[in-house]
Amino acid sequence: MSTPRALADAWRQARRVVVLTGAGLSTASGIPDFRSPGGRWERYQPVPLPEFLASERAREAYWRYKGETWQLICAAEPNAAHAALADLARAGRIALLVTQNVDGLHERSGFPPERLVNIHGTDSAVECMACHRRAPRALAQAAWEAGMAVPRCDCGGPWKPATISFGQQLVAVDLERALDAAAACDLFVAAGTSLVVGPVNQMLPVAREAGARTAILTASETPYDTAADVRIAAPVEQVLPAVRDQIR
Repeated sequence: MSTPRALADAWRQARRVVVLTGAGLSTASGIPDFRSPGGRWERYQPVPLPEFLASERAREAYWRYKGETWQLICAAEPNAAHAALADLARAGRIALLVTQNVDGLHERSGFPPERLVNIHGTDSAVECMACHRRAPRALAQAAWEAGMAVPRCDCGGPWKPATISFGQQLVAVDLERALDAAAACDLFVAAGTSLVVGPVNQMLPVAREAGARTAILTASETPYDTAADVRIAAPVEQVLPAVRDQIR
């Protein structure tokens, strides 16, 4: 077991720090994660993109999940972990942050957008699966809340929140930027992620192979625990502010 002080020391010494965040970063904001007991996947099974495109029933199930989730996201506020990362970035202590989250809480915390990659897209916009037009999420959400089981674009195609679903490829330029940053950093920090979702979980072995130190901050076990230089299981909303305060 490592300590926030050990991580702060490594962070202070590093020239380029790259951070990967996951669902565990937002649980303190009231957004349940996916895999933990009581998480979202106990209530809803994910709908892969091919099923969404092929079946109206699948689209309705998808929108029930996404409609309710957006209501949670709108009620949530960035927590102390988000604030600490934003402070570190503004102080020049984070070269790039890659998030698996689609809730927009990093943006709302004031994290510099030019150093942020939303690798799994965003829930704050929708995309038409027919004409590929994008629109603010509020447009489709209002239709869903008014009783439309599957909100539709003016062209007739179904709206889908602009997130990366199972069976849908990541944006190639975003993945390349994430992996290149991992290969160029000298400290890689994974916070609130179980590191089981690929290919973005490959950032850690890429960073380690390039000679970077690695840190994992999450309560759950990960496939890379024994390879990490720093491993902290305490809540990220406690650890990251403590690290920030010791770096200042």
